[in-house]
Amino acid sequence: MIAKPALSIALLCFSFTAQAQTKLTQEQQLGRLLYQDKNLSTNRNQSCETCHALTGISHDATSQSTPAFVDPQNSKNGTPVSLGSIPYATGTLNAPSAGYAAFSPIFHWDETEGLYVGGQFWNGRAADLVAQAQKPFLNPVEMAMPNEWAVVSRLKENARYARLFLNLYQLDLNAVPHIKDALFQQQAPEVVSDIFQHAAQAIAAFEKSAEFNKFNSKFDYVMAGVTRFTALERQGLALFNDEQKGNCAACHPSNISTDDTGKKIPPLFTDFTYDNIGLPRNLNIPGTPEPDLGLGGRADIRKIDPDRAELGKHKVMSLRNIAITPPYGHNGVFATLEQITHFYNTRDTLAAVPDNRSPGFGISGWPKPEVGKNVNHDELGDLGLTAAEEKAIVAFMKTLTDDYPEWGNDPSVPPGTQSPFTVDIQ
Repeated sequence: MIAKPALSIALLCFSFTAQAQTKLTQEQQLGRLLYQDKNLSTNRNQSCETCHALTGISHDATSQSTPAFVDPQNSKNGTPVSLGSIPYATGTLNAPSAGYAAFSPIFHWDETEGLYVGGQFWNGRAADLVAQAQKPFLNPVEMAMPNEWAVVSRLKENARYARLFLNLYQLDLNAVPHIKDALFQQQAPEVVSDIFQHAAQAIAAFEKSAEFNKFNSKFDYVMAGVTRFTALERQGLALFNDEQKGNCAACHPSNISTDDTGKKIPPLFTDFTYDNIGLPRNLNIPGTPEPDLGLGGRADIRKIDPDRAELGKHKVMSLRNIAITPPYGHNGVFATLEQITHFYNTRDTLAAVPDNRSPGFGISGWPKPEVGKNVNHDELGDLGLTAAEEKAIVAFMKTLTDDYPEWGNDPSVPPGTQSPFTVDIQ
């Protein structure tokens, strides 16, 4: 097992500016419109926001809600995957949060550490945020548009888009014929790909805004010295960082770092790498598809991975807002934060049960891993935590929920308090 890198958050942020934006740029405003536009799906019923909502998800502290940028139906109903634009079509993976995703570096092989880092999606198949924003439009179980020209034709139907694309990118939507007027087998005009690319660029710009990257959880205010953890939360953080016991920080670093200018960079609680944590198969996914092979299932990776060393590995996602983003795992097999924490602690010590529908799932035992190769046995599976210590770690992770001034009922951090960090991505 290759040790994971101690990636420097500051290093990953060198291309970011330190000045926080209080308002969206014109490109980000366009991105917000596109992000919410259901007309850009084949049946005009799904947008980016459908699976990565901008509206809040309620949590147990108060009646307040916090945007977590996941599918609210999955969070509410415990369903593992999202519906697509076409009736009854679903994906096979749990939609990850779009919050803080903009900080992931471009997908690459780290020569020093000998592993893959960065990218977007569970298997890193999109190198960056712009590439990620393009794929759902054409995915047959998501927005299901037949091609880029069809997407551009839907853009043409909105006069506001025509003005914004012309002003921002000098691209004239009105000069592109609608696809319904195309001749049989006619090639799409060359400008179509340019327009499609810039639409994704605008969405990516919006996802880089402070709306997705707030850094205003209780954790952030504690690190800034504005408020304090409870005794349970403090114990949880100690266990989270303890290399001999919890060791959660091995993959979800919790340290604040500093860039060359002396500016503090808050932790993102991910090292952006890939791992097979031994998740059981989720039989509750419609159609019970074969397990997703993750990074090692990609055709391009398979060609250069003859030993199948990447098989079963999925991206280590940020723990920010983790308390309000159930279900958990790339296949959504865990219903609660307590359950997945118990899995990390006892995966290798409890008895076996047949599958995740068994009455003893997570109580008397766990099913076998859906992908048995490359399972991480060095950093999880037998953490030796007591039930009380599991509870403490969960209590700490709940401090990572954004909008703490609005829901925390903390006189030290009253409503409207600004984030102690000013990190903006360019």
